[in-house]
Amino acid sequence: MAEHRWFDNIALAAFGLAAILSLALWAAARWASPGRLEEPAYANRLFDPDQVHTVDIQMRDWQGFLEEAGEEEYSPCTLVIDGETFRQVGIRAKGNNSLRLTEEYGLLRYSLKLEFDHYLEGGHYHGLDKFYLDASFQDNSYLKTWLAYDMMGYMGVPAPLCSFVWVTVNQEPWGLFLAVEEPEDGFAERVFGEDHGLLYKPDYRSLREENADVALRYVGEDPEDYGNIFRNAKFPVSAEDQQRLIEALRVLSTGENLETAVDVDQALRYFTVQVFVMNWDSYLGYTGHNYFLYEKNGRISILPWDYNLAFGTYALGMEDPIRDPNVLINYPIYTPAEGSVMRERPLYHILMQEDAYFAQYQEYFRQLLAGYFSSGLFQTRLYRMAGQIASYVEADPTAFCSYEDHRLAVETLEEVCLLRAESAAGQLAGHIPATIRGQAEHPGRGVDASGVDLRDLGDFEDLE
Repeated sequence: MAEHRWFDNIALAAFGLAAILSLALWAAARWASPGRLEEPAYANRLFDPDQVHTVDIQMRDWQGFLEEAGEEEYSPCTLVIDGETFRQVGIRAKGNNSLRLTEEYGLLRYSLKLEFDHYLEGGHYHGLDKFYLDASFQDNSYLKTWLAYDMMGYMGVPAPLCSFVWVTVNQEPWGLFLAVEEPEDGFAERVFGEDHGLLYKPDYRSLREENADVALRYVGEDPEDYGNIFRNAKFPVSAEDQQRLIEALRVLSTGENLETAVDVDQALRYFTVQVFVMNWDSYLGYTGHNYFLYEKNGRISILPWDYNLAFGTYALGMEDPIRDPNVLINYPIYTPAEGSVMRERPLYHILMQEDAYFAQYQEYFRQLLAGYFSSGLFQTRLYRMAGQIASYVEADPTAFCSYEDHRLAVETLEEVCLLRAESAAGQLAGHIPATIRGQAEHPGRGVDASGVDLRDLGDFEDLE
């Protein structure tokens, strides 16, 4: 394609005055909620979304750090964030399959965790204890994670703050990354207040194990059976804390009095976005992980995490990954996983068996489609951010893709989302089957996505 739509000023202007109203409505929906806490200092510094920030990593032996990155061990560094210096910050590589594949392909562009209190007790960046730099692995648009969090925020789901940063190493260019707030102390205080509850990041040791706890299934009263949750606690956990969480899972398993054990409204909002973005490296996928769990007073919430493989691009570890865009973009919004997986995901499966909750889930889907997509807000925000990062992507020395591939990926991401919104609207209206069984019985009913090549969003071939 010789000319790209998002570089055409006339096309951008087409969103025009309508976008102003859409942005105002978006801001009101996201920021005017009752009881919202005052933003911490770091939110208006590193995570100011209206600019690309700068982060300089200063290390004596950067090459040695890269050679040992696969060990995921912390090393000390100095960070200069927007000209402000922070010493003795812990740094390590981040990732599972993305880290392994980056190594296997002989690349050096790792996602990085940065922890201010790893070496210095009480160390922080204006109240923030940890953030990470997302390398946009398998994301040529650089925008998938940012977009998913933006949608979560629109729907009122607590999501990490994020912003784009130009990273240098010892003042030499390294690339454009997405800085993402890590859900730990700073996040918990920002979202839930000083009197916050507990945060966990449930994760498996091996996919060969049952991992019932990662799936939030109740398997008895013994805390030892929930090691994948409790060993991944972000704060100290007592025996009382363990029993309180286990009791919440027990109540969930019964399907009764769910409001006493689950923040149902928040979960329904979360699953609305989660299902829309077609992210199977998640709670609703085979792996069942990549989420945070929040608990306070015996009531649990699920929080979003890790979206570089969203929008139908997850294929890692799958023997026969789905590649057909007609299947992926029309994927059913009522049964967003095979039955063998769905029955093992009680936080979704059990909620959807309640008529009132299922109806509310449908209503939230309608709100997302009408407010975020039909209003023009989606395209306005997507292209505003794409324009903000364009020159940095073009200059990125460690990019996984060419600049032309990036421009194509942004257009593809727009097309995927608009087709997905069209399909979801058709499913809600009953014109397109909204379950796996219904689609099997009525093949071919759905939006035509045959012109989309999801590999344009980022694929293994880009790592060559």
